[in-house]
Amino acid sequence: MNEDADQQHLAPAANPGYASGELAKALRTALTHHDPDTRRRAEDRGRSWRAVLAGMASGHLTIGSRTPVTGFPAWVTPEVLRGGFATGEAGAGGPLTEYEVEAARVAGVPAQRQALFAHWLSEDGLGRLHELLDSGRYEVTVPEEAALLTVAWLARAGELDAAVALVGELAPFAGRLRFTPRPADRPAPDPGAVHRATVGEATDTLIRRRPNRAVETQREALTVWQPFGDELLAHWLETADATGAVQVPATDDAWHIRGAELLRRHRDLARRHTYCTKHLSPKGNLGILRGALEETVAGRALDARRLGLLRHAVASMVRRRGLPGSTSHTALRRAQAAQAALPSHHALAQLVLRRLSELEQETGVAEVDPLLVPVTGPEAHETGLPVGAGVPAAVRRPVEAALSAPVGTLVARGVVPSAEVLAELVPQLVAVTTAQAYRDPALRTLATANHRAFAGRRSLLLLSLERQVRMEELPWVKAVAGQRAEGGAGEASAAALRQLGELAVQAFPGTILPNRLVSQLSMLARQSGLSAPLVEELAADIFVGTFTPKFLDAARVAAELLGGGSLYESYYGIDYGAVRELANPAARTPQRTSPGFAKLCAERAGFSSNRRGYDFGSVAGSGMVIEQAQILTTHNLATLVHRVGIAPAPGWADLAVRTFGTVCRLTARVHGNPRPLATIKDVAYAWRQLLFHLSLCTPREQARTLARLTEEADRHATHVTARLAPALTGLRQVAEGGTADEGEGRLLLGWTTERHWLAADPV
Repeated sequence: MNEDADQQHLAPAANPGYASGELAKALRTALTHHDPDTRRRAEDRGRSWRAVLAGMASGHLTIGSRTPVTGFPAWVTPEVLRGGFATGEAGAGGPLTEYEVEAARVAGVPAQRQALFAHWLSEDGLGRLHELLDSGRYEVTVPEEAALLTVAWLARAGELDAAVALVGELAPFAGRLRFTPRPADRPAPDPGAVHRATVGEATDTLIRRRPNRAVETQREALTVWQPFGDELLAHWLETADATGAVQVPATDDAWHIRGAELLRRHRDLARRHTYCTKHLSPKGNLGILRGALEETVAGRALDARRLGLLRHAVASMVRRRGLPGSTSHTALRRAQAAQAALPSHHALAQLVLRRLSELEQETGVAEVDPLLVPVTGPEAHETGLPVGAGVPAAVRRPVEAALSAPVGTLVARGVVPSAEVLAELVPQLVAVTTAQAYRDPALRTLATANHRAFAGRRSLLLLSLERQVRMEELPWVKAVAGQRAEGGAGEASAAALRQLGELAVQAFPGTILPNRLVSQLSMLARQSGLSAPLVEELAADIFVGTFTPKFLDAARVAAELLGGGSLYESYYGIDYGAVRELANPAARTPQRTSPGFAKLCAERAGFSSNRRGYDFGSVAGSGMVIEQAQILTTHNLATLVHRVGIAPAPGWADLAVRTFGTVCRLTARVHGNPRPLATIKDVAYAWRQLLFHLSLCTPREQARTLARLTEEADRHATHVTARLAPALTGLRQVAEGGTADEGEGRLLLGWTTERHWLAADPV
């Protein structure tokens, strides 16, 4: 769940034209794509976008509101499409699920949600809910499915008034939404372990793997058509005269009979082996030999041209590979046969599927190594695969994604390759930490399941600085808020926040924290009681020129850490004293925006005000203003260090060098790139983090690290070294007391309304 209160959108973003464009793309894919599954998914998207347009036209949908669907309160999980557009349907709505139909059958009530809702509130129904609560054997896929379990818990705990009040809030939607979870065969997974995919999802990925056509074509050529070509060549060589030139036998009945058999075999092989088609070409050597044999067997004489082609093809084949049966020819074919005998990725994937089929499909697996060992003797006997054949990386990766382990282990093993993937897993950990505040074990399990479901709730497109719904606003969460222990999970949340913050900064140097990760870290910060303002990345194409007060709060934290002459402050020309004065609580009045901070960012970006305020003129102009906000706030780095207390184990100097490695790798992608601006923006993000890490080094560490950066740059391609030379020069100038943008030095920023100097060919 992205709780980004500052994901600001221009009113034109809610224009029906966007929805129309998405509908057109979906229809085009549904009509033209070669894959039937893709066409079917596109048809579903098309129906959803038509519903969006119909809802906007009728007034049933108010795009841009936190309550976009008429008649649904904010807590109802909406079905949301690309761009944050609600379709008008609820995530907990739609046709009855199989388990709801079964529950109605067992209860002896009509298969209708209204009847089921009433049944769950009966003595028998509450008894069944209590069984689910105590066993933990259920799955909450959307938050609403936790509602009636909460009612059951409240009733059993003697909180009857709270239970009745919650039922009253749910009742108006009892006929449309499902408020109970799907029963499961096993209890909730180990709370200390997370996984990217379940065993079942890994299985599905491997099932979708198809044989690689290029590999299978080569295998067929080596095992079928080259041996057949050798036989055909040997058959013609039987007719060669003393000079080696093949002849056309006129009366050799045995030769013709064997030739006819060869042609029959060719037809049979061509019918059964369809990957390789080179043998069908009449201009290829094999096609020439076969065509000449067909003419001869049919009793038709070869004209001079065809006989010449035949003799040339035979001579060419002998010259290239030797006579069939010769030492060189035999060695070549033996090597090719060994290559063809290597098992295909597809065959090894089928073997791994056999191993996965014996496991529980709905969860991860504690140890993947036994699933990825080379082919064993018994398996070789059953499958025909060679003993000891290793599982290739392409087959290993889906299985490794199902590894269930602490998140740090997954990062170390490469299962979590990016901050974006880390953000996908963090809700599983935050859910457990959040639930620790509840004293009752059954309520803790329910809270964990509810949080994980809520984390999957997609963000809405919002206007006018509206805020996404927070989990605390859900009626069933509010109903048990009083059950949280004194102090809640404050210490645990603070510890989890430090762990995840350090992991993200240390494992993925030079990478901006994704909004989804910022959202989860913000939740931990609120639960821990820390004053830790964390800010999201804003989109330049939907920026309206305003910032919420937490951006100024984050800038004040940065001023506390970096003010007073740090390298970061000097490089970017920041007056952190002015930022502290602007952020002085005594000088501020409560408001939804921070005009002073917006004014400071606009002026630092080079824009001056007019009667209408600030006109940035373009998406790039908006990006320049947003970049200044990121510079002033350090985009969460200062907050994580100064308020949360992260301290990466390798030290700031080591982190600076590794971050510069990211700068170099990204800069390499600029070369020859026809659209380099997005990459240059990422280079500037990494460069800003480099400046931050350097600023936390001691003066001696800083000097040594600056020297190492030059050495590191020299290890890369010439165009990388040349492109970064002005930036490194500017950095050294600042370290020596000067400014970055003078002489041969350049200040490295990501956004500009002109051609970026980093994009120019350094040669």
